[in-house]
Amino acid sequence: MTSFPILTDGDVYSSFEYEWVLEAMREAFVERAAGTLEAPPRWRVDAGEGELVFTAGAATGAVNAAGFRVYETFPETGADHTALVAVFDATTGAFEGLLAGYAVGGLRTGGIGGVAVDALAPDDAQTLGVLGSGFQARSQVGAACTARSFSDVQVYSPTPEHRDSFATKLDDEGDPSVRALEDAEPVVREADALLCATDSTGPVFDPDWLEAGTHVTTIGPKYRDAHELPPAVLERADAIATDSLPQLEAGDRPSLLSNDQLDRTVELAEVLESPDCGRDGADEITLFCSVGLAGTEVVLGKRLLAELA
Repeated sequence: MTSFPILTDGDVYSSFEYEWVLEAMREAFVERAAGTLEAPPRWRVDAGEGELVFTAGAATGAVNAAGFRVYETFPETGADHTALVAVFDATTGAFEGLLAGYAVGGLRTGGIGGVAVDALAPDDAQTLGVLGSGFQARSQVGAACTARSFSDVQVYSPTPEHRDSFATKLDDEGDPSVRALEDAEPVVREADALLCATDSTGPVFDPDWLEAGTHVTTIGPKYRDAHELPPAVLERADAIATDSLPQLEAGDRPSLLSNDQLDRTVELAEVLESPDCGRDGADEITLFCSVGLAGTEVVLGKRLLAELA
């Protein structure tokens, strides 16, 4: 028997609330703005046929949590692939618990996206558009619809059975209504907030479809040689935000963002503290580039341990 709690994906997914996820992520960004969230870029350790990838952080303010997440990039070998999040008390160093699986990583990315939608989407946003129907898209929609009162969610992905299953499952969970569309164009044109959560290495929509006033979040690839977002969206964006400038700048491949675009990119924590750094008009296009703010897994892990362990 261990003397500390261990939560699995089953434990988390069976009982979590998106409100917990959003509250934890907002707390993390409050600490980021205050300078009490240590969040260095991720690093990799060569390990034979694969790598171990670490993100570590410490929220030394009110959250009082420190720790790390580790996952691997080994090829499929039949092994039981998983990720681990370890949580410590940031004052005493006491070990508080372990979370095994991918729920924390997916939910914290969704929660960060929800905070970004709340901060950057138009005040009267009603329609949420989604490109993608996988693991990340699910948590993005859940968090966005918790952060804002969308009346309609429209989703497109190129595989009909995937998008139909995704829409049916979410629609069965209650408001708002979720509909699968057979074409990406109306999803983009009608969106007040657009979530791009694909693994595509080429643009997933025509930038001419994007209406003035839309907020766009990109979760998937955003490298110069592989990107789900049309480069023209970056040029049209009136405000660009990310969760971690150090992580964006420390990427192992050149970013899609040009030097000029990087120079005007701000952190989401700055937008929350000074909203004028983000949307400054109803017709502006805003863009959030999600890259992963270290320490947020630990902050969420601490909240889930408190609620579920």
